[in-house]
Amino acid sequence: MGGSEERVVAVIMVGGPTKGTRFRPLSLNTPKPLFPLAGQPMVNHPISACKKIPNLAQIYLIGLYEERDFALFVSSISNELRVPVRYLKEDKPHGSAGGLYNFRDQIMEESPITNTFDLYTFECFLPILLIEVYSTLQSHIFLLNCDVCCSFPLAEMLVVHRSYGGMGTILVIKVSPESASQFGELVADPVTNELLHYTEKPETFVSDRINCGVYLFTPDIFTAVQDVSSQRKDRATLRRISSFEALQPANRSLPSDFVRLDQDILSPLAGKKQFYVYETTDYWEQIKTPGMSLKCSGLYLAQFRHTSPHLLASGEGMKTAAISGNVYIHPSAKVHPTAKIGPSASISANARIGAGVRLVNCIILDDVEIKALHTSLAPCSMFITFFYILQASGDHNAKLGVTILGESVMVEDEVVVINSIVLPNKTMNVSVQEEIIL
Repeated sequence: MGGSEERVVAVIMVGGPTKGTRFRPLSLNTPKPLFPLAGQPMVNHPISACKKIPNLAQIYLIGLYEERDFALFVSSISNELRVPVRYLKEDKPHGSAGGLYNFRDQIMEESPITNTFDLYTFECFLPILLIEVYSTLQSHIFLLNCDVCCSFPLAEMLVVHRSYGGMGTILVIKVSPESASQFGELVADPVTNELLHYTEKPETFVSDRINCGVYLFTPDIFTAVQDVSSQRKDRATLRRISSFEALQPANRSLPSDFVRLDQDILSPLAGKKQFYVYETTDYWEQIKTPGMSLKCSGLYLAQFRHTSPHLLASGEGMKTAAISGNVYIHPSAKVHPTAKIGPSASISANARIGAGVRLVNCIILDDVEIKALHTSLAPCSMFITFFYILQASGDHNAKLGVTILGESVMVEDEVVVINSIVLPNKTMNVSVQEEIIL
């Protein structure tokens, strides 16, 4: 169904403050989904991709953060993209599928009734209208994870999803066999693309195709989640043989309203002509660590070169700073004309970059001041008076693969900080390498 009756919504899971602990200290003062990559909040990138979906009606963000943490962002992005964005706060963790089901009424709701119907007519025909909404207008639901970095081929997924005719379509990618076990591995029919087998982070190798954390469902997904929840309740009732046995570890089960998309939905329904896959050959990463945020910022900057070149800075070092490669500079940032920026550098609002500064492969956040930076083979000396700076020289996945300077950290002249984490409110007067400064 691709006509005007089609209605598409997008749901983006943003997690909560108790999640993403590997992302600290960057998430100590800023919710991880709002951490800037390529000059935009992390969650902004999937939202912008959703904006391009045909017949998109609404975007929902679901998470455990307080509503006040997202209020300003939701208002701003809704006005900027001219698409309704709404934040829905979970009262407790419900799992990736349970969180979707928990807000099914909001997700399935239709846009406001037009004045073609008066209130009395609407109330009389409400059951009929709801059936129509569920069966026709509310035909497709995208589900994305906020900490996924990719090109988000959502329109292409929608096209193949219609042709498959199943309950859902999963975005997948081929990775090295060595890294596949870190993710959900799957086997699909090479001709029909039907999902035949799915296992989450297996101990032994199953497949080099993995789940990318981007899905497209029909409303039947809610029935599937409800079935899992009902089965859990029935099993819990049967298991109450005695109070002692019910407390034993082997007999404990997840709450009935906590439903995982991978283990509880994809695995049992694989091979039943319910789920299909769409394979991307473009880039894909998970943003679990500060180092990966740096890599993904560079990937998004490279994508801007093709999709949004107006967002990238330019300069030859005469009246403006010399720019090399893909660089983002916020309009309010002050960069000295003698500075050399790039490649893969992102400079946020109100940052001040002094004379002779050289920045490569870094994220400079709001209000950072770099007064002097002397070039060398290693990450260089710098003064930081506000917030964070990241600079990589090693493994993006390693705990100490990048340098992270916390809020209000000052690095004194001729001090070198390499692959280290410095927590807020510290003054660095000695050089360190691969250390954590508490």
